[in-house]
Amino acid sequence: MAGVKKTSIERAEFPEKAGVSSEGIAGFIDDLKKSKIETHSLMILRNGKVAFESWAEPYGPDIPHTMYSVSKSFTSTAVGFAVEEGLLTLETCILDIFPEHTPAKKDENLEKLTIFHLLTMTAGKDVSVLADKTKNRWIEDFFEAKWKFAPGESWRYVNENIYMLCAALVKLTGMSVIEYLTPRLFEPLGFGRKPFWETDPNGVEAGGWGLFITTEELAKFSLCYLNNGVFDGKQVIPENWAREAVKKQADNNRNSPDGSSGYGFCFWRNGCPDTYRSDGMFSQFGIVFEKLNAVLVITASEISEQKVRNCIWRHFPAAFTADFPAVKPSLAPLQELKVSRRSPYEKIIAGRKIVVDKPMLLPIAKLPLSMLPVSILYMSADKAGNINNVSFEFGDNECYMSWDEGEEHNTIACGLDGKPRLSPIRLAGINFTASSTASWKNEKTLSVWMRPLESISQRRVDVIFKGFHADLIFSSSPDTKNILRSLASNVEDYVSNPFAVKTVKKVMLNAYKIVEPPLRGKLVKIDQA
Repeated sequence: MAGVKKTSIERAEFPEKAGVSSEGIAGFIDDLKKSKIETHSLMILRNGKVAFESWAEPYGPDIPHTMYSVSKSFTSTAVGFAVEEGLLTLETCILDIFPEHTPAKKDENLEKLTIFHLLTMTAGKDVSVLADKTKNRWIEDFFEAKWKFAPGESWRYVNENIYMLCAALVKLTGMSVIEYLTPRLFEPLGFGRKPFWETDPNGVEAGGWGLFITTEELAKFSLCYLNNGVFDGKQVIPENWAREAVKKQADNNRNSPDGSSGYGFCFWRNGCPDTYRSDGMFSQFGIVFEKLNAVLVITASEISEQKVRNCIWRHFPAAFTADFPAVKPSLAPLQELKVSRRSPYEKIIAGRKIVVDKPMLLPIAKLPLSMLPVSILYMSADKAGNINNVSFEFGDNECYMSWDEGEEHNTIACGLDGKPRLSPIRLAGINFTASSTASWKNEKTLSVWMRPLESISQRRVDVIFKGFHADLIFSSSPDTKNILRSLASNVEDYVSNPFAVKTVKKVMLNAYKIVEPPLRGKLVKIDQA
């Protein structure tokens, strides 16, 4: 996309000029705060203009954000282009694209499985959420998975359905999905760049997750669908696809109005009438209000997505009015570590590094202990970690933390004055912008908070120095224990055996002890290690 211009959506002078109430927005933001919903960005559009936008520092408009399952809506759009170009149809059988996976024994379900079934989560394959994504068997894992039901007979949310759509597109087009979408979608929408999308070991996009885009890029995408595929006066997404993809194509069965109002081609219908959404875990939403010519985009770090949607519905669509502005709302900065006291240990650890003892139980979880939280790594093909060779250098108002993970070596600057510093890092095959602060909790305990801004999470580490030894205590926000508790509450979605459900729940509720164990290490001189 070299030389392709990045464009911006037109901005209204103030919200009311686009038909949105400033007071309504302020009430919504206050509700988010009172509900303890960590919000990273908010953008509200009406009548083709951005009525309001705000980012919670240290997030910002030019930093891509992981979108989790919002990625599915982009995969769906790629399928829409392929249908328009005659590469496949909704009735195309998956075995017609992957005949090499035809089983020796006849499988009537597999012979009936179509692109439509994959798009609408009615495929019936029961791919294990515990499948090892570091192995180069993603396609095999899908074909070898057991059947939960025959294609079209029920609905089951399975990420790998959408991965298979990407695998099909790569095979049919001979290019990556990113390359395929660039001239068809990203360039016409004025992205000005190729987004990053996580892939399997063969370079096939994950499809159901892993896309990193900015808030405005999701707003452009949502606005294009609102206008039946038209953006900036040009037909970008095929009109028929833009209309059909967002309609109810299948009955879904989540326990809420927003989870049981119908599922389209990777879009959700909401309980709020005449609205639909792109939806990503930890509350990444692109919500379209069809009859009000409006879009709401929010990125956040809240485990309970329904909690966020309930908060939205308490204020929208009611806030789509044109009352005269009375307030100037904005998102507040996120919490950082306070101004640090200083410790004499700074001189003791200078020129030394912590050589970490090998953790005993981590191989069981197949999830190395990384400076990236579990929420980033658990579906990744590259698991990064384990942490080792941790060192610190101190300046007047900054602390520099360096460490190794696998073949990666990173250094972050951490503000000791309560102001985060930004540092480029690379972990798990992904480039991040680390926003970091540090503070001495007491003379022997140094806290480091690192937020990879392209993610939803923050890694927190307490380093407790004991002579020439150190303990490293890890935590994260959102809290890993609460994430696992939330996943355990929905374990019936992917485990059908009643006895196994109880066992898996018990394991998940206690797994945080395995995936975030305390580490112990020894301080050694760097030049003698």
